[in-house]
Amino acid sequence: MSTENAAQEPQESRQSPEPLEPRVGPTPDAAPQVRPYHHPAAGWGAAKSVTRVLVEERELVDGPRAIMRMNHENGGFDCPGCAWPDDTKGLRLDICENGIKHVTWEMTRKRVDRAFFAAHSVTELAGWSDYDLENQGRLTEPMAYDPESDHYVPISWKEAFEVVGAALRGLDDPNRASFYTSGRLGNEATFLYQLMARELGTNNLPDCSNMCHEASGRALQAALGTGKGTVDLKDWESADALFILGVNAASNAPRMLTALAEAERRGAQIVHVNPLVEAAATRTIVPHEFLDMALFKSTRTSTLNLQPRIGGDMALLRGMAKAVLEQSASDPKALDATFVERHTAGFEEYRALCAATPWEKLERQSGLSRADILRAARVYTEADRSIVSWCLGLTQHEHGVDTVREIVNLLLLRGNIGREGAGPSPVRGHSNVQGNRTCGIDHRPTEAFLDRLADACGIDPPREHGLDTVRTIQAMRDGEVKVFVAMGGNFALAAPDTAATYAALRSCDLTVQVSTKLNRSHVVHGRAALILPCLGRTEKDHQRKGVQRTSVEDSMSMVHLSLGMKRPASPHLLSEPAIVAGMARAALPDSETPWDWYIEDYDRIRDTMAVVLDGFEDFNRRVRLPLGFRIKQPARELVFLTPSGRAEFSTAALPDVVPEPGTLALGTMRSHDQWNTTIYSDDDRYRGVKNLRTLVFMNRADMRERGIADMGAVDITSTAKDGSHRYLKGYTAVPYDIPRGCAAGYMPEMNVLCALGDYSTQSDQPIMKHVKVTIVPAAGG
Repeated sequence: MSTENAAQEPQESRQSPEPLEPRVGPTPDAAPQVRPYHHPAAGWGAAKSVTRVLVEERELVDGPRAIMRMNHENGGFDCPGCAWPDDTKGLRLDICENGIKHVTWEMTRKRVDRAFFAAHSVTELAGWSDYDLENQGRLTEPMAYDPESDHYVPISWKEAFEVVGAALRGLDDPNRASFYTSGRLGNEATFLYQLMARELGTNNLPDCSNMCHEASGRALQAALGTGKGTVDLKDWESADALFILGVNAASNAPRMLTALAEAERRGAQIVHVNPLVEAAATRTIVPHEFLDMALFKSTRTSTLNLQPRIGGDMALLRGMAKAVLEQSASDPKALDATFVERHTAGFEEYRALCAATPWEKLERQSGLSRADILRAARVYTEADRSIVSWCLGLTQHEHGVDTVREIVNLLLLRGNIGREGAGPSPVRGHSNVQGNRTCGIDHRPTEAFLDRLADACGIDPPREHGLDTVRTIQAMRDGEVKVFVAMGGNFALAAPDTAATYAALRSCDLTVQVSTKLNRSHVVHGRAALILPCLGRTEKDHQRKGVQRTSVEDSMSMVHLSLGMKRPASPHLLSEPAIVAGMARAALPDSETPWDWYIEDYDRIRDTMAVVLDGFEDFNRRVRLPLGFRIKQPARELVFLTPSGRAEFSTAALPDVVPEPGTLALGTMRSHDQWNTTIYSDDDRYRGVKNLRTLVFMNRADMRERGIADMGAVDITSTAKDGSHRYLKGYTAVPYDIPRGCAAGYMPEMNVLCALGDYSTQSDQPIMKHVKVTIVPAAGG
């Protein structure tokens, strides 16, 4: 059977469904161990881990070369890991342990070629762990699924694009296709991708932000008229107080440790708010501070740690605001009355709400004492300039939007918006997830954006809102979406409700995965499936007009260029912009968009982006400045693009986050040796775990109450909003310093427990940080 027919004639897949408790990490080579970790974050522990990775991947030459080029201006490449901003002072080692792991994992010498796929059926691969799938190495050429043999077989790029084009042209409605984006996609490819989707006639543009910071964007847009934070790295360097909420910085944004260490040295107050006291909230040795490394000299990274119950952050924030307002009755300096009067709306209603909220309710909902809340409020009122930073610990809740708006409420009380060293600062997870949204990946585009796109590109974009991530899964499952295209990521593993997501992908006529390495989304696929391998961030992108650079936007709105340094892993790889253009040409044969002309020289793409995107004027010149440029932020200039023209207080009711008797609130999180769905090992160094991922962290008193022994086997049952149940069996209960009524464990394994219907009505995000569970000793254990 020809490869083209294999992809174009959908048949039922022969593969068997995987168990719903996937084995994600490698097979442990020893018994599990859990020992408290008392060392500083980063430091020699990070150096040892990096050395091990470089040795295992045999990258002792190119690895160090990449380290010296990563995150550097004028010819460096941007780390494909987190979105923390690059250093503004010319730091020559602006790197971290997880960034090096991520780059080395991409630069591996291992290859997944046609011989590999010929040797292993999809049914066989479906039984492998996710670690083993990715550890096979880089994909080398396009592959199509052949249902007769249950193998992926080679297909030419021309044939592959025609498969995609034929599937999209054959749809009776363009909304039967959905185009997913992960945060690694560069700005130029992002712009072309959304242009293709909208020229086809759909706004079905789900992205990973739908699962992580959607609440942040919606809250900031409503309160300040911008969907982004207002601060930059220089503000972090001049703040008097930093409040870090729901962030495990040592693992999720390790380069933040440098900012925290510098803040502590200059006398700034640093308050960490997290149900678990993470390593980043204790002390660190920054690896590029060589004298401190040599002397084993650590620096504190916090002056106060607070452990609210899961979901209790909003009550803490309102309690701090209540304390500020109560103090202002006798101390006028506690409240910036002039700022509030000139620049805000809704203050009196908010003041009344705080006054009417009793301290007893704030204590119960936050899980903190009044004394603890007042201690945090005192830090806030004594600081002239404060930054509040947060991550998914605040957003992946039913009330995520309200919580982020409560952050803004607190900042407004003391005028901590629109001035140096102050403001809201969301910590974006993936390297260009913010750039994706800026450059058009939005299922709810504004009319102004669509108007500019229509004028600049000569298309008639659809005006109806499209599908986000959760609704795309629902639509695939129900047969309404027939074609699913994913630019990067590992959708099958990242999404909630593993059983529902698998079934949804398998219901598609065609799934297309643009990837660098083999992953679960290649073995959980539609009736027809394509794997399209792309260049990595570290690799040179040769086009007709020479080696091309791509641009990315960090979490603080800085846009800069990234230039790969390595020869591509295979001569058959295409760049992400080229893959988008190839699909678009095939799907839109009558398009007047100059797809090939764009790919010859990415400056041409940027010239069009400069016309369409607000803040990208003179794009090609400004992005070549030494540190790139910062997208203008009207709210930073006290220009609020809200209905009132002012920053708006919100008056949301406090949610009830106290677990029902017998239940626990479970939050999912990463281990330290993990980046999103990529697992490097079964270890979690900073939490003292070795050779174990199938665990649940619990309060020791909760364990005793349930008759659960330390390291005992347990069964976990989640209860969804609709009353349905999901299960994990035989997990290991690990006693940990976590508030009573709370539990935590690793994603993506625990995504099984989050029902597809359990998403926030405020943000449509899956509620992965507040899953209602019962945990009991394992049956027969």
